[in-house]
Amino acid sequence: MITWSRDGAIARITLDRPAQRNAIPTAGWLMLRDVVAEVGRSDVRAVILSSAVPGSFSAGADLADLGALASDPPARTAFREAMRAGIEAVAALPMPVVAAVDGGCYGAAVALALAADFRIAGDGAVFATTPAKLGIGYPGEDVARLIGRVGRGQAARMLLVADPIDADEAYRIGLAELRAPDALIAADSFAERIATLAPDAVRMLKRTLADPHSPAVARDFDAAFGGAEFAERLTAFRERKR
Repeated sequence: MITWSRDGAIARITLDRPAQRNAIPTAGWLMLRDVVAEVGRSDVRAVILSSAVPGSFSAGADLADLGALASDPPARTAFREAMRAGIEAVAALPMPVVAAVDGGCYGAAVALALAADFRIAGDGAVFATTPAKLGIGYPGEDVARLIGRVGRGQAARMLLVADPIDADEAYRIGLAELRAPDALIAADSFAERIATLAPDAVRMLKRTLADPHSPAVARDFDAAFGGAEFAERLTAFRERKR
């Protein structure tokens, strides 16, 4: 259902549950957490998160699981914690993550896409945050990320109106950073460019983006000048200039 593979310096995490349009059950979020942990232990330089199901990135949380929560209070906590574990595992990956969205991206799947560093919307991309249609809420961590990406007003529109938005609208409001005819092709190109850069520097910059005010930022900045990557890249740059 959720797998990963390696193509040189690039890892590919793939959602593949076609009969359910990639809806993710409680166990699926934990599977995502475990798959992402394996990727995080590798030395890949970029990660692409995408779907193997035509027309669907993900339908979000599995409604079959959600229905059972009405009569099982302990399962509600288990579901919330499993979903949090999967989404935060993606956000915590040390290397950049590119979400290639082509097809429907609904409910919790929007939260999953928001955990990536970049989102690319293909021609078929459709986004909708629909908890109000089901009479439920949206986790605070995911609302905060949505506000961070599109602003409070647009986040309110997405959550309180729950209308779907297409790829062009997603790009216009900042939900997607790139717009392309085919999201996966664009994600491949994007990840390949990331993979050409100094990997330790890229990881350092991702940490800085996550918390620019951390005391570690200044320490990491200074230390990079004494690192092997800087020495190698500076030498190569000078040789090209000759």
